[in-house]
Amino acid sequence: MNDITRTAGRNQSEVARRQDDSATQPLTRTPPVDIEENSHGITLWMDLPGVSRDQVNIEVHDHNLRIEGQAVVPTPGNLQVHYVERPESRFSRSFTLGVDLDVSQIDANLEDGVLRLRIPRLEEARPRRIEIQAG
Repeated sequence: MNDITRTAGRNQSEVARRQDDSATQPLTRTPPVDIEENSHGITLWMDLPGVSRDQVNIEVHDHNLRIEGQAVVPTPGNLQVHYVERPESRFSRSFTLGVDLDVSQIDANLEDGVLRLRIPRLEEARPRRIEIQAG
């Protein structure tokens, strides 16, 4: 056995050990998020490739927003997997929302692997123009 074969063998053992560890301790990811804010409220976009609607849980409590779920990589039942670079993983993000946002009106949409949440401002918190009266 040469040095390259020994190194490859060690690497395969390391991958197998990581796979065994990940089976007992699921990896929790922090998916990337973009947030846009304007006078009407905020819009949040979260990348969730390969995640379906039933694998996402969104909760709001006391102006704390929590988005969590699981990314599942489908594998045919008759396929024996020897190497995995995209293991199933849990994801979770939490945000504290301002009191001027109307958490009862949150709109969520998941399309093409992107979760979009729109959270409007309370009507009384939105800027409004005040007319000036003459005289």
